[in-house]
Amino acid sequence: MRKVIASAYTTLDGYIDNPHLWSMQHNSEDAMEYALRLTLGCDALLLGRVTYEGMAQAWPSMGGNPYADHINTIAKYAVSATVAKPADWSNSTIIPGDDLVSEVTKLKSQPGNDILTWGCGRLTDDLARHGLLDEYRIWIYPVIKGEGQPLFRRDSATPVHLTDTTTFRSGVVVLTYRPIVA
Repeated sequence: MRKVIASAYTTLDGYIDNPHLWSMQHNSEDAMEYALRLTLGCDALLLGRVTYEGMAQAWPSMGGNPYADHINTIAKYAVSATVAKPADWSNSTIIPGDDLVSEVTKLKSQPGNDILTWGCGRLTDDLARHGLLDEYRIWIYPVIKGEGQPLFRRDSATPVHLTDTTTFRSGVVVLTYRPIVA
């Protein structure tokens, strides 16, 4: 069965907004190799509406490297209760918000590689709450931001088990956690 992996960038003090402003200078070659391996191990991208809309504007014009080329060709699923038609981003499909559990359960049972989701938000909370999220990959960047959007919301309580730690030359650390299903 395919795994759903949530990959999220956060500052040391736990904020996730505007990663393009604080993460880029810490993306060492070994970290980028890790990101590429993670991404190539997935053949689908599952995104919440807000992330999907932002990425659908930016990513179609990116390319010319293995990471962007892979992201632009794999299946993309946007979960939304308000968007009916997918953006003009290849292989995009809308999953109605009220069908999340059944549709992700179907996706996980289909043959293929793992399913990647970017960030931590309502989508990852709902996936974890329904036992559909298999792994968090939390990328902690050596930056203290002081304020912003927190990595987790107050109602996202999910017990987890640390399964791996990866440290890169730049000081970025990836903590891999598996949610503990009660």
